[in-house]
Amino acid sequence: MGARAWLRGLLGRGGATELDAARADLVVVVSSFDDAEACSTALGKAMDWTADQPVVLRHHLRVPAAAVNAVQVIAAQQGYDTASVSAGDPAKLVVQRVQILDALHCSQERSRMAGLAQRHEGDALGWDALQPATGPAEKR
Repeated sequence: MGARAWLRGLLGRGGATELDAARADLVVVVSSFDDAEACSTALGKAMDWTADQPVVLRHHLRVPAAAVNAVQVIAAQQGYDTASVSAGDPAKLVVQRVQILDALHCSQERSRMAGLAQRHEGDALGWDALQPATGPAEKR
């Protein structure tokens, strides 16, 4: 068992790894880019989110270009992969991981990512979650 799989199992996310973050049919089902909006509020407004299914949770960060690698390393220790990095200074960095999403864990991760960005002279712009798109016949 690899270190990442062991860590996910330890953190209770073992079943969440069944969703492939690279799937072409993933769509944003909930997001918040408002610092004042609680995760519970954002999740409460989500129309297409299926709470008992894994999501790809993405955090959008803005950090100095010189800090990108350090932020990526720390995020990877918490089970996050880099989804994208924009050129420029500051750089926009998107980190993601697969997990079951609820208001408590969303809030904890949001706070963790905001702290990580701030420690590297950046900030957290917001977060979003993706799940596979469903057609009208498969409506959740």
